[in-house]
Amino acid sequence: MILTIEEVNDLLDEMAEGFPTVLFDELNGGVNLLEEALPDPEFPEGEMYILGEYCEDCLGRYINLYYGSFAALAEKEDWDRETWREELVTTLSHELTHHMESRGGLHALDDRDAEELAQWRQEYGLDE
Repeated sequence: MILTIEEVNDLLDEMAEGFPTVLFDELNGGVNLLEEALPDPEFPEGEMYILGEYCEDCLGRYINLYYGSFAALAEKEDWDRETWREELVTTLSHELTHHMESRGGLHALDDRDAEELAQWRQEYGLDE
């Protein structure tokens, strides 16, 4: 099942209301749902997608979620509506954790992400 970008945006709005508002403090650029897919260039085409990114730059602090990446995985893995909801809440929670850690000067999730990517690269034989 492929949800439209409007349906996903509505789900995200609904989810965001369920999070404590303090998690959004200093997230001055908000949460953005972008239309494109963002394949991870380190992996074979269609195998790995970036679902979301926490960004901190000259524009401020914001989260980008990539509708096209979610849709590509949904098509590949035949997601139902509940899987969409689970993947969106997991990704939004993950990026909000990056935001909170950044505000606190921490980087544990960055470290864990790097370890997981290293494991995936090894599985795909990309570190040889």
